[in-house]
Amino acid sequence: MNKLKISLILTATLICNIIQAQNTFEFLRTDYGARAAALAGGYVASYDDINAMFYNPASIRELQGIPVSFTFFKHLLDINAATLSSSYNFEGIGRFALGIHYINYGTFVRADDFGNKTGEFGAGDIAFVLGYANDIAENFSYGANIKFIYSSIDYRKSTAIATDLGLQYKFPDDHFSIGFSILNIGTQLTTYFDTREDLPLDIKMGLSKTLEKLPVTFYFGINKLNEKKDEVLQYLKPFDIGAEIKFSEVIKLRLGYDNEKRKELKVGTTTGLAGLNIGFGVKIDKYSLDYALSSLGVIGELHRIGLSTTF
Repeated sequence: MNKLKISLILTATLICNIIQAQNTFEFLRTDYGARAAALAGGYVASYDDINAMFYNPASIRELQGIPVSFTFFKHLLDINAATLSSSYNFEGIGRFALGIHYINYGTFVRADDFGNKTGEFGAGDIAFVLGYANDIAENFSYGANIKFIYSSIDYRKSTAIATDLGLQYKFPDDHFSIGFSILNIGTQLTTYFDTREDLPLDIKMGLSKTLEKLPVTFYFGINKLNEKKDEVLQYLKPFDIGAEIKFSEVIKLRLGYDNEKRKELKVGTTTGLAGLNIGFGVKIDKYSLDYALSSLGVIGELHRIGLSTTF
């Protein structure tokens, strides 16, 4: 499949998603870290990765030390993105986190009404996230993020402010946790044109479970619980599930499946490997290198690579 066909399919897919969702800043739905992406984003109940702050702000409460994470995201065509996050605990106050997520869509040809080329323009989105988490009771935490979002398409600009809210409860003896979050509660401050658009509100629930006698942790999440469905069972369809297999203290293998992406990325009667994810993690000393490959079926695949450590 050549570059033009990929571009047309991708454009059609994005337009369909925008028309269906009627939201702006859809980039806020992307997976942020390589580990999270390999697990298909089922990260609402994760509590040992700084990037979980983007899925559930309560998750940072259990972090130790000063974690720092950087992820580079290679999308289709010329689209690239990066995420930087860190966290610090203030004794007696709570744990704070800071995250930055940036995506660049590359350059486009500018033309007049008659199709004459007049130059080039770019487009990009960035979100600055400040998070906070603390305890409600033993093993029970709450959290909140504040987001400032900026987007530009050529000379058009749009800004927004939003918040995320989250809860998480751990069962330490059972190596089990459950999480709940509401993401992107907010509004546009300035619009591209005269129409004010909604942000991609998302209510999530999830769980994680580490098996007692096997070095495997399962992650499960249900997304978009806020969107109206005709039948109760349809609320379960936007789910993702992942498994992390620990071979040693150095190497981990990760697998994930996103049911909604598999449905959305169906082209004709073909789904290919859409919605499937695979990745690995390698830890050397106190540094962790993570990689994830996410399939978009016949459209292509996405690559993420991340580096993290704790001071």
